[in-house]
Amino acid sequence: MAGAALEATVPGARVATAGTLVIDGQPMSWRTRAALEGVGLAVPDHRSRQAAPVDLERSDLVVALAPEHVQWVRRQHPRAAARTATLHRLVRDLPRDPRSLGERVASLGLAAVQLGDWEEVVDPGGGDADTFLACAREIVDLVGRLAPALT
Repeated sequence: MAGAALEATVPGARVATAGTLVIDGQPMSWRTRAALEGVGLAVPDHRSRQAAPVDLERSDLVVALAPEHVQWVRRQHPRAAARTATLHRLVRDLPRDPRSLGERVASLGLAAVQLGDWEEVVDPGGGDADTFLACAREIVDLVGRLAPALT
């Protein structure tokens, strides 16, 4: 959902999505599809994919939806830790100034930042369609608030 929201909100952004604990190749759930449609986003042709070193090393910014995802990157791919943060943290902390995105991300000290429960976008997995829609609404709101710092 976050990838679809970023692509729709940040023109020209190159967005790749991957997870921290997935079964590669699984199709998008009907609840995710319905939630994306419910918030007016185009439904991508998406299959689940495990995050790989090449994904993380070529990324200017790795956006996670939960502190546990950031912790996974720190453990599994420490070289990407300085470019990895939760969506909530980026909305709150990413500076909006003339420096490059890389410089602004570096200024946050993300590899060592203390993670908090407030950073979680609750995973709707196992929930009903309304739970997925609420998650999509939260993500769209957060991405909309982050977009000015990314453009």
